[in-house]
Amino acid sequence: MNIGKDLVAASATPLVLAILSEGESYGYAIIKRVDELSGGELHWTDGMLYPVLHRLERNGYVKSTWGKSESGRRRKYYRLTDQGVAELASQRRQWEVVNDALRGTPFLSFVGRALVGTAPRTIPTERTGPAPSDRPTRWRPLDAFA
Repeated sequence: MNIGKDLVAASATPLVLAILSEGESYGYAIIKRVDELSGGELHWTDGMLYPVLHRLERNGYVKSTWGKSESGRRRKYYRLTDQGVAELASQRRQWEVVNDALRGTPFLSFVGRALVGTAPRTIPTERTGPAPSDRPTRWRPLDAFA
């Protein structure tokens, strides 16, 4: 599957922050972790990752230190700062809003067919109330959109 560059770019910051929340890491290991987490669907390169890491460092979300690999080679390690932990929480809330919005549309009927077994088998048909967590929802089967 070819994932569009807009979606790759939008997901880069939360993915890097989430990976670093697992512990300190370095560039190549982050790239490998993205590949693992995406089941091989996201193909990041150094040229894509390092500008993200540098921006996160400028913003105070990550801190880097030089260290040595097992072979003695110098390597730059990145770790999440307290500001980065707060930004990760903010990113999660933002993605939850996007996810809730998508769940309120027929979008999932198309995604559900592509991701058999991973998407819910129903989608909301009507929502009321002020906040996503407080909204009662009536559900109907995805097959109704087929």
